[in-house]
Amino acid sequence: MVGKARKKKVVLASGTFDLLHFGHVKYLEEAKGAGGKNADLIVIVARDSTVKKRKGKKPVMPEDQRRSLVESLKVVNEAILGFEDFSIDKVIEKIGPDVIAVGHDQEGIEREVQKAVAEKRFNVQIARIGRFGKKELDSSSKIMRKIVESFKR
Repeated sequence: MVGKARKKKVVLASGTFDLLHFGHVKYLEEAKGAGGKNADLIVIVARDSTVKKRKGKKPVMPEDQRRSLVESLKVVNEAILGFEDFSIDKVIEKIGPDVIAVGHDQEGIEREVQKAVAEKRFNVQIARIGRFGKKELDSSSKIMRKIVESFKR
């Protein structure tokens, strides 16, 4: 391979990223690492409408702000908003990732990716990213709860 440019691997990660926190940063660092040295990390930030459908409530922060915050992270090469009509097949076809990273709390997404990879025979590796740090502040919902509790005192 001497003298030939090696194609960088592309890693795809996704999430809501509402109230960006340390667990999000660690997830994205590990996701990028799953692609090996010098991989590019593309992050899909869920649209407000998708979050409402999947979680039953809209995020605290609007989608454009969540996307901008994610893209500002050093580890992220590009952050894009998800498709209005979410389809993992369309995402894989459009972005062409080598690796799709799924977080510890993304079982539904992982199943959708596995199904799409099997049915369409996409050449994509799935990387499961583990949980980080203490469980007390590892999600935006828990952070919001803690804020509310601290105001009650």
